[in-house]
Amino acid sequence: MAGFVHLLKLSVGTESVESLAAWQASPGAQGPDGLPRHVTRMFPRREAEVLGGGSIFWVIKGLIQARQSIRRLDRVMGQDGIERCAIVLDPDLIRTETAPKRPFQGWRYLQPENAPRDLPAHRQEEDSLPPELAGALAEIGVI
Repeated sequence: MAGFVHLLKLSVGTESVESLAAWQASPGAQGPDGLPRHVTRMFPRREAEVLGGGSIFWVIKGLIQARQSIRRLDRVMGQDGIERCAIVLDPDLIRTETAPKRPFQGWRYLQPENAPRDLPAHRQEEDSLPPELAGALAEIGVI
């Protein structure tokens, strides 16, 4: 059994892996250290497992399409006075095999054995398939 766990998160408003990368390169998506981060209301209870080698897997247009290693989890205070969790990410987005995922709120834990595999290095720079095509191919098990 693995000593770590991943997070699964919808990338709301993102059209592609490229648009997620563009957003994360903007100052609004970066913390004071220049690393991309995603701020969420809930702090993972399984923090040690997440930090023990976990990644965040991004669901874009109903498909898991990419992941990023999680560097740390910072406690941050929102403008409303509510403490939140900033998931600080490695800047490298790694494309994964696509896997369909129904919508959900917040984030979910993802066991390593259920996580899609990384695409080989020679396929990391390929353009994304249109979401409808990628979803149909993933549904029938082709990709």
